[in-house]
Amino acid sequence: MYAVNSCNSRPRNTKKTLRPTAIRCATGLLVLCAFSACKKDPETTASPAAGTPAVVQAVPPQQAVSAAVAAMSADQLREAAGKALNEQRLYAPAGNNAMEYYLALRDKQPNDPAVSSALTDLQPYALIATEQSIGRDDFVEAQRLYALMDKADPKAPALPRLKTSIASAQQAFAQRAVDQVAQTEEEVKRQAELEKVRLAQQQASQQQAAEQLAAQQRAAAAAAAPAPAPATPAPQPAAPAPRPVATQPTAPPPDPTPTPAAPAPSSNALRAISTPSPRYPAAAARAGQSGTVQVEFTVASDGSVSSARVVDANPPRVFDRDALAAVKKWRFEPVGSPVTTRRTIAFNPGN
Repeated sequence: MYAVNSCNSRPRNTKKTLRPTAIRCATGLLVLCAFSACKKDPETTASPAAGTPAVVQAVPPQQAVSAAVAAMSADQLREAAGKALNEQRLYAPAGNNAMEYYLALRDKQPNDPAVSSALTDLQPYALIATEQSIGRDDFVEAQRLYALMDKADPKAPALPRLKTSIASAQQAFAQRAVDQVAQTEEEVKRQAELEKVRLAQQQASQQQAAEQLAAQQRAAAAAAAPAPAPATPAPQPAAPAPRPVATQPTAPPPDPTPTPAAPAPSSNALRAISTPSPRYPAAAARAGQSGTVQVEFTVASDGSVSSARVVDANPPRVFDRDALAAVKKWRFEPVGSPVTTRRTIAFNPGN
């Protein structure tokens, strides 16, 4: 276990220095927290509301050191940096973290080897935090951490990769927003078409019912009317009796044999036409996370999925959005009437 030295200690009676071992000791626990944050529950991250397309905000260039920190004296910066280390505020929150204090202190005392050593030790933790911010689409925080690393060491090998990752993640986030808008518009059109079909069917059913009711009323009125009296025929002269004619008896027609009706095929059996696989979330893929989502959905008469909801998910809220997006794209053969069913979708990082 490393010993933590206070930033206010004075080795060799001259300058105030900070040993790199102090940083390693004070931040040991934070490293474990930083790696475990890769599996952060998606519920705690910002996500667009259901039915509302996400909007990509332009991320302005971040200033590494805030004006308030830059205005502090060297002694104030050294004391604040030591306190931030002891409280495990290595790179956050903005304006009150050890990395900003050391960067401002290096601007005032560029030849202090202890400050340079402290910044070197803090770089790996800022790198991990930057990658985590990119993974959860927090581009403002990713740019801020990138600015800290760039000011600490503009020649750091990881900077070009991080810059490319931030740009790529922003572009992918913007494309997802466009896709979500397109899916929403397509869903609105499909619902409008289904509503037209429903209204037409309802109108036809009402017309048929009205015709049947009118026929029943006419039949009832005819049955209630009195029968007319038969007319008395005029007397006719008696005709001579006809001679009997021998006739051959005719056999009665055979009874028709009823033909059994063939059983009607089931019109509500679901037969899938297209069931595209869901997209694997980037954060879950990086963490090697797997899970299952049980979705309940309704197949409309035309074979499209008219509605879908998550019934059960393990783990919760990790794969829900991607499972629902995939199910809404499924297509089945047309059925006689809407059918509601459930399917379980598995997410495995190895697939």
